[in-house]
Amino acid sequence: MSLMGQMMQMPLLISSLLTHAARHSGDTEIVSKRVEGDVHRTNWAQLAVRARKVAQALARLGCQPGDRVGTLAWNGYRHLELYYGTSGSQLVCHTINPRLFPEQIAWIVGDADDKVLCFEINFLPLVEKLLPHLGRVQHFVLMAGRSHMPASSPIPNLLCYEELVEAENGDYVWPQFDENTASSICYTSGTTGNPKGAVYSHRSSLLHAFGAALPDAMGCSARDVILPVVPMFHVNAWGLPYATALVGCKVVFPGPHLDGKSLFELFENEKVTFSAGVPTVWLGLLTYVKQNNLKFSSFKRTVIGGSACPPAMIRTLEDDYGVEVIHAWGMTEMSPLGTLSKLKSKHESLDEDSKRRILEKQGKVIYGVDMEIVDDDNKPLPWDGKASGNLVVRGHWVIDRYYRNDRSPLVEVAGLDGQWFPTGDVAAIDEDAYMQITDRSKDVIKSGGEWISSIELENIAMAHPAVHEAAVIACPHPKWDERPLLVVVKKPGGELTREQMLGFFEGRIAKWQIPDDVVFVDELPHTATGKLQKLKLREQFRGHQLPA
Repeated sequence: MSLMGQMMQMPLLISSLLTHAARHSGDTEIVSKRVEGDVHRTNWAQLAVRARKVAQALARLGCQPGDRVGTLAWNGYRHLELYYGTSGSQLVCHTINPRLFPEQIAWIVGDADDKVLCFEINFLPLVEKLLPHLGRVQHFVLMAGRSHMPASSPIPNLLCYEELVEAENGDYVWPQFDENTASSICYTSGTTGNPKGAVYSHRSSLLHAFGAALPDAMGCSARDVILPVVPMFHVNAWGLPYATALVGCKVVFPGPHLDGKSLFELFENEKVTFSAGVPTVWLGLLTYVKQNNLKFSSFKRTVIGGSACPPAMIRTLEDDYGVEVIHAWGMTEMSPLGTLSKLKSKHESLDEDSKRRILEKQGKVIYGVDMEIVDDDNKPLPWDGKASGNLVVRGHWVIDRYYRNDRSPLVEVAGLDGQWFPTGDVAAIDEDAYMQITDRSKDVIKSGGEWISSIELENIAMAHPAVHEAAVIACPHPKWDERPLLVVVKKPGGELTREQMLGFFEGRIAKWQIPDDVVFVDELPHTATGKLQKLKLREQFRGHQLPA
């Protein structure tokens, strides 16, 4: 008979993160630039009290364990209170992306069967418009004080968030329950068909927070001042609402104020050291900083993910502004962290260019996740940095199925135990286990039987000083099946011709991989989470005639 460990049994619950932060970092600030326009200050101890009041208020509204509470909200203290007040009281926090099409938002609220919908004041017109399609929502809560409540609204019995909170005493004990209970639900962007729900557990969310905070991941510490630019409605802001409580650091929330000027002023005024966001946000911030000849005084490192970060952007942040870029990759189905790019000790003796080439990859997995690249028959491919294949993953915070769908997407991999989740990404893994995304499986360009990476071509284009943003899509070709078409947004005042752009590729990539044509546009379409919408570009340029 095996000997069992004689350890305390304490379930991994999200409420324990807040209890820890309140007890041991209670006076550490949480700063929010509110939708109302002002700057609000609280701390972990005060937020813990208000989160307990949120739990009481939701119970008073009739919420039972397992009920879903929807949020249409920006990054701010009220949203954080809802994160903990819902999950901590055995409810399910359902963060909704307000940038989705209204029909998708209505569909998501219905699919999740939200009992309560909490929303910021600038989303009031959206909710009023969607009201006929939100029939199953029982309570609507406007996340504001009495002074911001509308004089009249078609929403019946519209509730005031601050009045709900103030009516409670906070004398509430977080319940103890199974750590595998659902804590939150996030929906994928839904570029094809309806969005799909990923349901996270308390256990998976806590393990993800531990993993995210590790030195070779985000490296979060109590000495940091963390500003999540990535929205709290985008895969739980990549786990930062939990990781910040885990380490007890100061948090700065930007609300909806994500333009370059607002972000820079918040970074400087609050002495932000660390941030995280998608490449498009950094484009705006860098443009503002460069135009105004500014420098960062405290900002030292940032995680960039959501889509591949162009090496030119990494170099600009590091060389011109002294900001270390941690390139990362993940997905909604992974809570979202999969890999982050940090060097190993063996790389310290390499020259700067060699180090850079490693750090430009999406990186290596953190403990809790494993990965493999496979061919179309699900047979593993060599980790030599050259072979590209379908990327599959498994781990403690990877879903095994989608919400309301019992058909598991998991696959078997020849010669390896267990089941793996197919990511839809195409990647290479090198001898040191660093992964590099070469494309999405649906975006890869197949020219004459050979694969061309659209991401590699985009990275080269982005290095041109006159290019603001670039995307590469496949164009039909009578001989080669598909050839690459480059779509470019020029920088303001930038001079650039088709011939100059194509000439820029020479010597940087094999001749047969150089795009066949260049189109200049005013802007590129993006998804609600900031990723390039290749599908829309393909539709837009479906009839494009490549030069003979």
